[in-house]
Amino acid sequence: MANSWRRNQQIKIFTPKNLLLFFFTSLLLLIFLYLTSQTQQPHNPKPIKSLKKPISNLPIKPFDCYNSPQAYPVIASVVEGVKYPFLFSLSDFGNLPEKPHKNIQRVLKGKPFRKPDISGTVQELLEKMKGEEGKKGIFVDVGANVGMATFAAAVMGFKVLAFEPVFENLQRICEGIYFNRVGELVEVYEAAASDHNGNITFHKLVGRLDNSAVSATGAKLAFKSNEEIEVQVKTIPLDEVIQETERVLLIKIDVQGWEYHVLKGASKLLSRKKGEAPYLIYEEDERLLQASNSSAKEIREFLHSVGYNHCTQHGTDAHCTKTD
Repeated sequence: MANSWRRNQQIKIFTPKNLLLFFFTSLLLLIFLYLTSQTQQPHNPKPIKSLKKPISNLPIKPFDCYNSPQAYPVIASVVEGVKYPFLFSLSDFGNLPEKPHKNIQRVLKGKPFRKPDISGTVQELLEKMKGEEGKKGIFVDVGANVGMATFAAAVMGFKVLAFEPVFENLQRICEGIYFNRVGELVEVYEAAASDHNGNITFHKLVGRLDNSAVSATGAKLAFKSNEEIEVQVKTIPLDEVIQETERVLLIKIDVQGWEYHVLKGASKLLSRKKGEAPYLIYEEDERLLQASNSSAKEIREFLHSVGYNHCTQHGTDAHCTKTD
């Protein structure tokens, strides 16, 4: 009973020691709750700044990478052998795990992705336009796919307008925008460039994101064994997106046979006088063009009508410029 008096003694709660302990405990709890809330929510990077302020009277708004669902898995790497290095995200994984895409195999061996020909071509051409005036110009990538030409130009400091109707490819372009830190230079449009506003049936190959086409025949020319599905995509003429005050240096068009319609939709742009009209690269594959009810002859006649009298062949691509 010697210590029984202590049980009857009043306990002091609000002592300096207890208050200090309560303060630090509360602080640690608040820090824990804050960190927990951050890890439970997906990390949202700073919204990508667009190339220009949206113009309200345009019939289409840029694709919103910031709010787009993330694609997965993500396999990306630097591209080999380009003067201005860049990364792009692979869209075609091949038949995993039995037969992965060749670039996946290269990644596993510690090698970069093989250089797409168009990437080197775009950089070589823009290198010649890299003077003070050239830096103020725009590169237009029609049929951007996963951005092999888009990022080749953007990492050089050129502004890019990219047109791509396949949603899965748009996701890969968004990844490339993050990887290459070019959000202020690249503006993406979820649309197929054409000669009219509206919608069109697009044919997409399951398991292949690089051969989709307006024509079902064109989509399956290279990969006949793949299943083909139809999707509705928006169409827009380049003339309705590109403002008259914007200087366009180079246009690349690779749309699996739909090139004639893209060019017709850019009549005003292509009719600019020499020195202001863009250098033009477009795929001129007669099989693909015929599948879309056009021809190389029809394209050349149209280009001649707007002043492009000098065209040279580079494989299946045509390079055209205005001459005196």
